[in-house]
Amino acid sequence: MFVAGLGVYPLSAHHSFAAEFDGSKAVRLVGKLTKVDWSNPHSYFYIDVKDDKGQAVNWGCEGAGPGALSRRGLKKGDLRIGDTLVVDGYRAKDGSHLIDARRVTLPDGRNIYGGTPGDGGPGDNGPQQ
Repeated sequence: MFVAGLGVYPLSAHHSFAAEFDGSKAVRLVGKLTKVDWSNPHSYFYIDVKDDKGQAVNWGCEGAGPGALSRRGLKKGDLRIGDTLVVDGYRAKDGSHLIDARRVTLPDGRNIYGGTPGDGGPGDNGPQQ
């Protein structure tokens, strides 16, 4: 299911999962990588996903900061524009094209946990990561 929305803009401050995302709205997206914003406190990447009419819809995917992702085996250079990614996560409460990227499957088959440590979201493993 896809809904119309305005552009996706990352928040500038760290927030808990429940402040922005709905843990009851799981979604799997498959799309081509269009942009990477490797920044703190959250990294963002954007993928074009085909809607039910075959039109590309750009989705923002929020993940942990670069340090946490690097410790889990994901480096910025692993994300190449044009790559197809599979992203499992949870929809933004406001209905925008933004998800909390809890699991990212890379083209080489690796699965990376993308959640922010200690955010309280599904699968949160706490601040130790």
